[in-house]
Amino acid sequence: MNTTGPDSPSRRELFRMIGSVAGGAAMYQAMSTLGFAAESTYRGPVDLSGAPRGASVLILGAGIAGMTAAYELRNAGYKVQVLEYNHRAGGRNWSLRGGDTYTELGGFTQQCEFDEGLYLNPGPWRIPYHHRGLLSYCKKLGVPLEAFVQVNYNAYLHSSKAFGGKPQRYREIKADYQGHVAELLAKATRQSALDAAVSREDREKLLESLRDWGALDADFRYGANLLASERRGYAKEPGGGLTARPLPSQPIGLTDVLDSGLWQGIPSGDRYDMQTALFQPVGGMGRIGEAFARELGPLIRYNAKVVDIRQDVHGVTATYEDLAAPGTKLQARADWCLCTIPLTVLAQIPMNVGAALHAAISAVPYSSAVKVGLQFKRRFWEEDEHIYGGISYTDLPITNIAYPNTGYHSAGKGVLLGAYIWGQNAMEFTAMPPALRVRKAVEYGSRIHPQYPAEFDNGIAVAWHRSPFTLGCYGMWSEAARAQHYDNLCQVDGRIALAGEHASFIGGWQEGAVTSALDAIGRLHQRAIARGKKA
Repeated sequence: MNTTGPDSPSRRELFRMIGSVAGGAAMYQAMSTLGFAAESTYRGPVDLSGAPRGASVLILGAGIAGMTAAYELRNAGYKVQVLEYNHRAGGRNWSLRGGDTYTELGGFTQQCEFDEGLYLNPGPWRIPYHHRGLLSYCKKLGVPLEAFVQVNYNAYLHSSKAFGGKPQRYREIKADYQGHVAELLAKATRQSALDAAVSREDREKLLESLRDWGALDADFRYGANLLASERRGYAKEPGGGLTARPLPSQPIGLTDVLDSGLWQGIPSGDRYDMQTALFQPVGGMGRIGEAFARELGPLIRYNAKVVDIRQDVHGVTATYEDLAAPGTKLQARADWCLCTIPLTVLAQIPMNVGAALHAAISAVPYSSAVKVGLQFKRRFWEEDEHIYGGISYTDLPITNIAYPNTGYHSAGKGVLLGAYIWGQNAMEFTAMPPALRVRKAVEYGSRIHPQYPAEFDNGIAVAWHRSPFTLGCYGMWSEAARAQHYDNLCQVDGRIALAGEHASFIGGWQEGAVTSALDAIGRLHQRAIARGKKA
């Protein structure tokens, strides 16, 4: 959630600006400081050898953190039971497919009407190659993966205030920005303006690198020639026969590129978390949660809404309502408890833990986000505009349009991620009924793809602050809150430990859930061993 003033940029927008101006490394450093980006600490399975005979663990929440913990604890010999609010496993690891229904706070129920094989990932939708923990469980559980396209040079960068509102191809903006900058730097280098920074020996090497990087001609100029067109595309494509000769395209002037602000979208694949290769499970991100659920089977109790958590010197008792039988309250008890319930929900559940942990739970607001999935009668983005996978970015409230990374060139319908909205815009969309969110996504998207109105079939919209099992998208640590509360949040309190993406430095990613769960159960295991020795 944005904690800045109404006229200030959201953290997400701030990171994007840092990355655009100072580069991906600077943005990554800023995100790491606030806990939004970091390399995974996963180095292999946690050592849980020597589990005390008959020891038990109660896990609250069957999201990725809870099921990771359940899988490892069960394999180590612990008695495990998992309580899950939803009728399904996975938590935010979730895919909506045709026939699914979803009811949000306020009572709005949506039924997904997508064709068979099509889906929307309301939560996570990509896995970086360096998220080794999550990838290891995909392999163990037999979840097949396919490539996720983060950067598509043929997708669009769009500003409603530039070029008459006409979207520009990513490759054109990237080529022209680099070309003009390279020309300026080459001119300064040739005029000896950089002599203080560049040695005589490096001068020629720098000029040669600028010529290659910016597609400059023999005179170190960037312009309408075939060399530049190999980067930005041609006015007339090369072909065969008598009409084979290509014609160069006309670059956009430097002033127009800078004024458009579209250069801010160039580093979209430079961030450490977005660098290739990225992956997605075949058939939707929810396949991971489903695979965990099959593996854990009867260990998970569904439709269990936890309403009270009590610990004593001997164990932990969770009281829960059976949502399939309203009014029915039951209890589950174990020696130890791992709680993975999102902090926004956990803050409302009575739990007898220390003041430091209570304060930490209340210190982390959750990000607002809205995703809208739109099904169209045909894959016009491929047929008409030759866009296969990837993402188009816009300054409109929908923020971006993401194209499916599977089913390329197939006939029939297709589903776009028609909006992935953050910050103030997300709060405004959250206040709308779902049907209006969908209509707005179609309205805004038609400014980029005019085919929208004629080709639109149906849609579904998920506003995370109206999600009853999370009340937000993911934890948004401030630097001050992390310094004061993070360690307290992660400490074992008596017989209770917390885990989830909120208890990690990889916030908002499933890898944070995996690594925090492994860390927490490792420490619970050591306590269990110590207690067993005393007994």
